[in-house]
Amino acid sequence: MMKNYYFSSCLVTILIITATASCLMEWADAAASYNINVVSFGARSDGKTDSSKAFTKAWSWACSARAATVTLYVPRGTFVLKSLVFSGPCRSRIVFQIDGTLVAPSNYWDMGSSGHWIMFSKVNRMSLHGPGTLDARGHAFWACRRSSNGNCPPGARSISLSWCSNIVVNGLTSINSQTIHIAIDHCKNVVLRKVKIRAPSSSPNTDGILLQSSSSVTVTRSTIMTGDDCISIGSGCRDVWIERSNCGPGHGISIGSLGDSAKEEGVQNVTVTSCTFTKTQNGVRIKTWARPSNGYATNINFQNLIMNNVDNPIIIDQSYCPGGGGCPRQNSGVKISKVTYSNIVGTSGTKVAVKLDCSPSNPCWGIKLQNIKLIYQRKSPASLCAYARGSSSGIVIPRSCLNSN
Repeated sequence: MMKNYYFSSCLVTILIITATASCLMEWADAAASYNINVVSFGARSDGKTDSSKAFTKAWSWACSARAATVTLYVPRGTFVLKSLVFSGPCRSRIVFQIDGTLVAPSNYWDMGSSGHWIMFSKVNRMSLHGPGTLDARGHAFWACRRSSNGNCPPGARSISLSWCSNIVVNGLTSINSQTIHIAIDHCKNVVLRKVKIRAPSSSPNTDGILLQSSSSVTVTRSTIMTGDDCISIGSGCRDVWIERSNCGPGHGISIGSLGDSAKEEGVQNVTVTSCTFTKTQNGVRIKTWARPSNGYATNINFQNLIMNNVDNPIIIDQSYCPGGGGCPRQNSGVKISKVTYSNIVGTSGTKVAVKLDCSPSNPCWGIKLQNIKLIYQRKSPASLCAYARGSSSGIVIPRSCLNSN
């Protein structure tokens, strides 16, 4: 009996030690951090070889690794990439460190028809770091768009974040996107910091940052020079904070266009602060289609802004109807309320510096003008209001045209 008891005790002890060691090994594996280089997976930095498969393999390994953090490293050099999708969810936090330059194929038809170049889908906890550059080589595509033959691919967004959360994009540069530089849809908790975006002012539809159906998005200390909106905030967005960024050339920072469909989510809790606009078509704009919709924009704050020769520094446009089609009765159903403009100074490129053109059936209300000083050719510019209700305080130049009723 004693021998059997001793044998059983030893067996139990061995099993406990083995189990403990196994757990410790799993814990150590999960706590480790890995660094992998895309070159190790066959990527070539010669600016000629297609490295798409190598990047896909490297991402697959990084995403499936059981570790606290995996750093996916792109060294200096030029890497050619076709359309790619980096899918999650991943087991670990991913640090995508780009020191080199990613370029699109020289033939824009090689990008396919997916509408994206580099997409991150359902990824959680990722940092996308520069100082690297994404160059989509958009010039030839734009030329095709301007031609009259109409035989062009749909074009690709340079970076797309779709259904992602807890994302940081820091110090990255995007140039010459075919269409939108950074598109964010159905995401939450996203920070864009020290991002540089550049495309010629004549490039069509090259929005800098497009937000759609996303929440808790911050854009800070960024510089955006484009041929369309520097930042466009679409339906379904809330809790957006934009600060200390420069816009121009481009079409300004826009909420909208809203009301594209009869049933769409609204926009709420947006702040644009401490930003500078230089020679842009618009400064801060709210734009809605002139047709029925249940959409809305509320709790919007534009504050501490500098306008340098901006054509429309402050504008609400609820008569948006390009081409004149699909806008019955030219009447917007989008409800705009609680919009504050405060501490906005600088120069207007046109005589009308403040234009608040609201919907006849859904007048804007709760509009506030506080400490506005805009000059046109060293004189006081004009302001135009239609169906806009609100109040003014402090020095307001041009004189407020708001209806207080």
